[in-house]
Formats: sequence, C-alpha cells, structure tokens
Amino acid sequence: MKTLIKRILLVLLTILACYYQVNAVQQPSSIESKKMPPGTTSVKKGQNENNENERKSVEDLKDLHEVYAGRLTKDEHEEKIEYDTIKLVQIADFTKERDNKKVPDMLFDILENQKRMIQKIVKEIEEIDKNKHLALTENVIGPNPENGVAQQIFERAMTVLNKTKVDRMLGHKLMGEAAMMGHPLARSHVAWEQLLGNPVSLDIESAKQTFQELAKEGLPDAHMGLGFMYASGIGFNVSQAKAMLHYTMAAAGDNSWAQMALGYRYWAGVGVPNSCEMALDYYRKVATKVASQVTFSGGAAVHRIRLLDEIDNSGPSSGILDNDLIDYYQLLADKGDVQAQVGLGQLHYQGGRGIPLDHQRALQYFSQAANAGNAVAMAFLGKIYLEGSDNIKPDNETAFKFFKKAADLGNPVGQSGLGIMYLHGKGVRKDTLKALKYFAKAADQGWVDGQLQLGNMYYSGIGVQRDFKLAIKYFSLASQSGHVLAFYNLGQMHAVGLGLMRSCPTAVELFKNVAERGKWADHLMSGYQDYRSYRFEEAFMQYALLSEMGYEVAQSNAGFLLDREEVNLFKNRGEELVRALHYWGRAAAQGYSAAQVKLGDYHYYGMGTLIDYEMAASHYRMASEQQNNAQAMFNLGYMHEQGLGMKKDIHLAKRCYDLAADSSVDAKVPVTLALIKLQLLFKLESLKETPLKIMFNLDENIASNWDLYLITVITILFGAALYFRRPLVPHPANNLQTELINEGNANDDERRAHNNEPNHIDPPNN
Repeated sequence: MKTLIKRILLVLLTILACYYQVNAVQQPSSIESKKMPPGTTSVKKGQNENNENERKSVEDLKDLHEVYAGRLTKDEHEEKIEYDTIKLVQIADFTKERDNKKVPDMLFDILENQKRMIQKIVKEIEEIDKNKHLALTENVIGPNPENGVAQQIFERAMTVLNKTKVDRMLGHKLMGEAAMMGHPLARSHVAWEQLLGNPVSLDIESAKQTFQELAKEGLPDAHMGLGFMYASGIGFNVSQAKAMLHYTMAAAGDNSWAQMALGYRYWAGVGVPNSCEMALDYYRKVATKVASQVTFSGGAAVHRIRLLDEIDNSGPSSGILDNDLIDYYQLLADKGDVQAQVGLGQLHYQGGRGIPLDHQRALQYFSQAANAGNAVAMAFLGKIYLEGSDNIKPDNETAFKFFKKAADLGNPVGQSGLGIMYLHGKGVRKDTLKALKYFAKAADQGWVDGQLQLGNMYYSGIGVQRDFKLAIKYFSLASQSGHVLAFYNLGQMHAVGLGLMRSCPTAVELFKNVAERGKWADHLMSGYQDYRSYRFEEAFMQYALLSEMGYEVAQSNAGFLLDREEVNLFKNRGEELVRALHYWGRAAAQGYSAAQVKLGDYHYYGMGTLIDYEMAASHYRMASEQQNNAQAMFNLGYMHEQGLGMKKDIHLAKRCYDLAADSSVDAKVPVTLALIKLQLLFKLESLKETPLKIMFNLDENIASNWDLYLITVITILFGAALYFRRPLVPHPANNLQTELINEGNANDDERRAHNNEPNHIDPPNN
C-alpha cells in the first residue's frame, strides 16, 4: 500500500507539472486578455477550481506519505484527510482541445499514458477498498464465542507456564484444550511440544503438519518451526535456503528464537555472508527483551552442562546436586543448621544445580535463618518482599526493615537493597545521595548489585556528574560476576561507542550473552534431564533447537549424542557422522577446544569426511594453542613421531609430549609410556650409525614382514620358558614305596584307636 501511494504521488506530480507548463504556454498576454470574449471568464473560473482541487489532492497525498514515513502523527493527519479513504482527481480532459497550437503531440501522448496509468491504479485501490469492506463486515458480525473461550484458556495456560513454580502438566493440558478449539498460538505451542518431545511424546509428523498449516496463515512461531526443521534436516531434507526464508519471516513477526538464529548465522557466516551489523541488529532486539524482563532477583540461573566433559571426567561433573545430598542438607536445615538453611534458601530463590525456582520455600528457609540472626538471610528476605512473587505480596515496609537490619550488620546485599529503595523511592522518600552512599558501600565489598547500580548512576548522571569511564568500570566489575544487565549495558556502550571506541564484534558477543539468558534457556536443563533419563532423541531435539539459536553448549552436546550413536532419527551411520561433524565445527568455531580435538579426530580417521592428516593436525594445533588442550598436544606429538601430515621429527614429538604432561595430570601416565617408546626409537636410530647397522639393511621381503618374525621368536621363547618350568614327575618305584609306608601308618593308627592306646613318640637320641 505504501509503495502504491508513492507511485500515485509521483504520477500526479508529473501530471501537474506538465499541466502547469501547458497553462504557462497558453497564458495570454495582458493586451490579449482585454480582447477575450465575455464567456472566457467562466471557463477560466472553472479551470481555476479544477486546478485548486488537484492542488489539494496532491497536498493530501503528501500528508499521507508523511504519515507512512513517520513524520506526521495519525491525529495530525486525520485533520487534513480521512485516513480510510483515498480520492484521486482525474486530470483535465485534453481530447476536446487537441490543437497543435495549444497542446504539442508529445505532451498529449504523455498525458494520455499518465491518464491510463491513473485509471489502472484507481481500479486497484477500489478493489483493495472492496476487500477491506468485506473484512470489516465480517468483524461487525461479531466474534466467534468459541474463539473468546479459547483465548481465555490460552491466557490461563500461559499464566501457569510463566509462574515461578511451573506446573508443566497443567499448562500442557490447558494448552491442549485451547489448541482443540483452534487457537493458533496454542496449536503452535502444542506442535513445539510434539517436535521436542517435552512434556509429551515425540511426534515429528504431527508437528510438521501443524506448522505448515499455521505458516500459511502467517504465524511467526510456525515459520520458526519450519525453519528449524529445514535447517536440521528433521522432517524435511536439509535446505539452508528455505531455513533462511522461514527464519526471516518469523523474525519479521518479532519471534525471538528466529531473531537469535539469524543473529548467529550472520555472526558466524552460516549460510550467509558474515555481517556484524546484521548480527548486532538481531541480537540487540532479543537482548532488549531479555533485559526488560530481568527482576531484582536476577532471574533463574542458566546451568550449562557439557556431556563430553562428564564422560572425560568419568562421572557427573555438572554440579547438579544429587537427591541424597539435597535430603542431607534438608535434614541439617530442619535440625537448625543456619548455613544449610541459607544455602537451601539461595538455591530455591535463584534456581540452578537441578533445583527449580520456588520462592515460597526460599522464604521459609530464609525466615528460619533470619530468626537466628543471619544477616544474609535478612537481606534476601528483603529482596523477596521488595519484589514479591507468585504467592508473596510485595511489602516495601517489611523489605526496608530486613534490608536495614542486614545493612546495620555490614551485609552488602542489605546495603544494596537500601540503595535501591532510596533511589526509586519505594516505601521511603527518594534520596539519590543516600542511594549512592549505600551502593558505594556494597560495591566496595564486591557485591554485584552495588557495582551495577553505581554504573547506572554514573551512566545516567543520577545524583552524580555523568562519567562514562566510571560507568564502564563498574559495569565491567558487575559483568565479571555474570550480571545480565551489566552485559547489556556494556553492549549498548560498545554498539554506539559511548565512552570508548565503537566495537561491533564486542557488542555482538555481549548482546549474544544476554540473549542466551532468556527463558528458552530452560531447554538446556530439560535436555540434560532427558539425557539422564535415557530419552536420547528428545534430548537431541532440544539441543538441536538451541544449536540453531547459537548456544555453543547445545552444539557440542548435539554432536556428542550423534557421535555415540544414541540418536535414531536419521537414515544411516554415515549421515549421523556428517551431522556430528557439522555440530562439532560450530562448537569449535565458538572456542570450545574439545570440539576442535573432535574435528581433528574426524579428519584423522575419516569419519563423516575424507582422511586428511594435515587438516587433523591443524585442528589439533588450534586446540593446543588456544586453550592448552592436553589431548591435542599428545596427538600432535604422535603425528610428529609418525610423520603423519607433517615432517617426522622425534624432538618435536618429545616437546609435544612434555607439554601435554605439563598441561594435565591425567596425561602423565600415557605421556610416560609414549616417551619410553620414543627413547627406544631414538636408540634404534642411533644403532644405525654403528657396525650393527647391517641388521637394518635386511632384504626387503624380510624387513616388510618383521612383525611375523618377531611374533615367531616370542612364541619360541615363551614355549621354552614353559618347558623348563614344568613340574618334575616322580619315579614309579618311589611312588609304590611311598604308598606302602602310608598304608602301614594308617593301620597302626586304627589299631591304637581300637585298643585305646596312646600314640607313642620315640624319644630323641642323645
């Protein structure tokens, strides 16, 4: 519509310019005007009115164009022209005045062409207005009552799913009811549950069909689903072009997942040329949404668990608390252990380590510890009452009381809480100087909230003189503790070059960090729980989705599951290895050294690709140089020793082995064995310069089968050892004599036992 109006405006301006040129040519001189007939005045008057109407129409179209461009508000425009109606004034009909003296042929042809174009555009506008009228008529009839009920059920389901303590099964049940009534967003939500297999069973075909139906209606979530399926080759053959198309459609509809996927693709150059500015634009949109939802508690913790690290460390190393350990802490807390009460309160308040958010239980544990005089518990009680929760009503007075008690005991959390209350005037009179004082005290003790708020005050010039350098200092300190708003503020400053030189790559990395703290990061933990429950396909689907959104942990975990043949979603092993190589490559590009080693292994053994020793060596070298990976150094040493993909060099091999041993304690035993072997090889090389070198100049046939000869010699030596260590067989005569003596002794014992005679022992000979 906007383009159409621009065309109309340009056409009319051209026509009017030509028309006014004609009038200027036809304008009589002052002398001739005195000689005009009496009827000419009325003709001129009609022409002037016609020109005035055309001028007003052009002005109205200009105003409408300004409304679309954003230079006029809708209210200002409605005073000039009715918004829903566009009227086009036809140009004057020159067919009756066709005279070579008045209208040149060229100008006449131009005006005729423009007239036909205007008529065509008018027909298009009338058709659009007709369709619009039909749509309005349908709306006037009244909404479907069933749609209203479906919307209510959908909103209730979203309320349940967005609670601090989520009841997923109830939320899924309500969402299913709304989907059965045809609610498009509910249908999309159920389709995502079917595609990911959480909390329902995996059903890729049903999800595919639903996404295709909803995508025809233009639903952004459905386009995101189709984009993911095309990109990962699940349900469709892989097509990165179609994936980009659907991602772009979903991102245009403000879908955060699609915006993250596009941001990652432009940042990493996946399927599109690298474009830092495009990546910055997409990631900034998502980061702004995430930052706007951050609460005083900071939100739930995002726990990143790498499955490969668990296997390499021979057991769970994720930091997830075992149920027995949680029961033990609860037992200590019930017995009055203050530290256990505070620890459990913090776990339930912030979540993480396998424990879901539960502010009600956090309140109970903090209350028990606060009654015992613990300052940390008092401060966290202040945070709970300041912000409130699902079943906890905000109470500024109670929050101030607990913050004050904690601050008087020197607790930085309490000091920061008081600063926030004075800064925003919550329950107290607004006082920026007091806020600055409390924030400074908390920041001096290294508390992240104090550092963040000080940065905000210096950034905005609230209560202090604006100082971007100090703002950057405190934001950087807060970011070291992982505060999401500190990352966001630093990203904004790097994006525009505020207080420092502009750096697009740094801004993208900061915004990416913020975007990955969104609520969708819960799929990392649910994927891990599926993996621990041996639901490997469901775990892979969730990791694959987050991989498309740029999560490095998810990329490595998806590659790990395919590498271990635990996913049965693809045709054959070769396809799995190709996809695993793809995921390892993405994770390695984001700096994960273990993924670099895996890439080297795949090229070394020809898994999912051709054997390429040089490429394998380059991946091992990158892993060893970037993060001092011991496995990569050991592999480089072996390749130097064997001359695979690089020049054979025993000295460089020893150097790599030594570096591997220095980098990891676990590498010392294999490095020791490798060095022993290396010493033997070195001695053999030195023997070649002695008279024994004839041993190394044997016939080619003998030298090529040296291993067979060695096995034969070892077998002969082993057989000889067994022969000489065999037990001696006694002589037959000696055996008979021994049996007679034993039999006689047995008869004597029986006789003595029958006569009850004691056994006689001969006295020793003196």
